[in-house]
Amino acid sequence: EALLSVYQSGDGNASSIHSEGQTARRQLEAARRKIANYIGANATEIVFTSGGTESNNLAILGLIRAQRLANPNRRIHVMTTAIEHPSVLEAVRQLSRMANIDTTYIDPDPSGVVNATAIQKALRPETVLISCMHANNETGAIQPIPEIAAVVQQARCNGQDIHLHVDGVQALSKIPFHVVELGADLYSMSAHKVHALKGTGALYIRKGVAIQPLQFG
Repeated sequence: EALLSVYQSGDGNASSIHSEGQTARRQLEAARRKIANYIGANATEIVFTSGGTESNNLAILGLIRAQRLANPNRRIHVMTTAIEHPSVLEAVRQLSRMANIDTTYIDPDPSGVVNATAIQKALRPETVLISCMHANNETGAIQPIPEIAAVVQQARCNGQDIHLHVDGVQALSKIPFHVVELGADLYSMSAHKVHALKGTGALYIRKGVAIQPLQFG
């Protein structure tokens, strides 16, 4: 019903100043506010994407691009888990092919859960990003994101420039959470997992986190 109402109200470009465009802009911003309110974020922290794959790639590659832009010669370490979705694993593997970037993959325990202590032990002074899913798409195992966020926060308190990305595609609408209380700096979402429009998604980017775009113009 929501989709039909948008289609029936016209097809204006939300970046245009004409009346149809401004109608589209209001609809777009209303959707942005609704998603932000649902996860406990500000509307300005929500970026729309084409789905979970783009959200994950934008979070991981976009953050590292920003880090490289700020300091091209900096040694960078990225950590993820061995049970991530291919859109995370392949993005991290792409980073591993670049100069001055190291990657680490943390294995889960026999129950399919990644221990925050294992992540803490693998932490390096040059670690700038940890990426971990909220819930696994194959096993359903829920990962201890608050505990991992606590590791990140402790490192940040010690002066380390480090961020936590959470792939929340399987968790959205199934696991209640407040994104700020969860401790995520970046949180990926996909629409079709919650019976919304296929080919759409969103990325929460905490205010103050620098991201470089993957697409221009």
